[in-house]
Formats: sequence, structure tokens, C-alpha cells
Amino acid sequence: MLKKSLFSIFFISTLLFQGCFDGEKNDDTKKVEALVNSNEYVLTSTDSEQFVVEKTQNGFILKDSDAKIVIFDIFATWCPPCQASAQHLSSLQKKFKKDIVIIGLTIEDNLPNDTLKKFKRKYKANYILANSPENHRLITEIASQLKVGDRFPIPLMAIYKDGKLVQHYIGAVEEEFVASDIKQALGK
Repeated sequence: MLKKSLFSIFFISTLLFQGCFDGEKNDDTKKVEALVNSNEYVLTSTDSEQFVVEKTQNGFILKDSDAKIVIFDIFATWCPPCQASAQHLSSLQKKFKKDIVIIGLTIEDNLPNDTLKKFKRKYKANYILANSPENHRLITEIASQLKVGDRFPIPLMAIYKDGKLVQHYIGAVEEEFVASDIKQALGK
């Protein structure tokens, strides 16, 4: 009797946890599962361009990029300091051209791409703006590495050179300070 009861509980539990899964996973599901267990983050820009950020021992790099420095700007479209920072980041991207890549990571879940494109036009954010399901996972990893906690203020910016953290800023920061840190990291 005990064996039948245990078997019944096991069988019912299996059905509950399995649900209506048909056993087949589509390609997107397989890709996401592979990435969750890896140190790579596939991001999609507002222009539907995909790029891969790889976690290193001490930071992050942008795969297949010649840029020496990667800057992550963690922001929200509704945040006034984030809006003000956008034009300064564009200026830095233009000033340092091929030496840096700036990637804006929105904290907003399920943000329509059109909303992010409007932000890009209105605030002259002429750098990569990522609108991907992977944003949250990468943001969480950056915040963890910076030890700023789960509920950190925005904008939050982190500068990495050759996969190592150079500097990070919490809140709005003057363009000149960021430019100075970039020059120092580049040895200029």
C-alpha cells in the first residue's frame, strides 16, 4: 500500500511539474538555455543588430570588437538624469570613435522598441541602445560586480578596458570626468 501511495505521489508530481511540455524545444529556447549557463550575453540593439558581451574574470568585453574600452550605461527612458546623460555619452562616442563602444542598457522590462527609438532621437543618444531580454541578466551581473546592491540608483555607468573594470559612476556625472578617465585608461 505504501509503495502504491509513493508511486502515485511521484507520478502526480511529475505530471504537475512537467505540465503540458511536448518534449520539443524551439531554437530560441535552446539558445537562451545555453546562454543562461554561459558567460555570454547576446544583446539586440534598436536597429536589430545583435552583439555579444562576454564576462571575463574581472569585467566584460564586447566580442568581435576592436574597441579598447566598453562603457555600459544602465538607464531608464523616464529618468531625467539618464535623459541628460545621453547627449554627453554621444559626445564621448564621437570624440573617442573607434577606441570606445558605449552600450545603453535599459532597466525597463518589455519596453517597446519604438519607445527606445524615440528616446534615442529625442535625447540624441547616438550609441548602441540594447533592448533585449538579456539586458536584465547583464545588468544584474554588472551591479553585482560593482557591489551596488539590487536597488541601485540610475544612471549607473561602468567603464571596462580589456575586460577589466576601470571606473564606475552612480548618478549623473560631468562629461569631462568621464573623458578624463577614458584618456587615462587609453594612456593619452
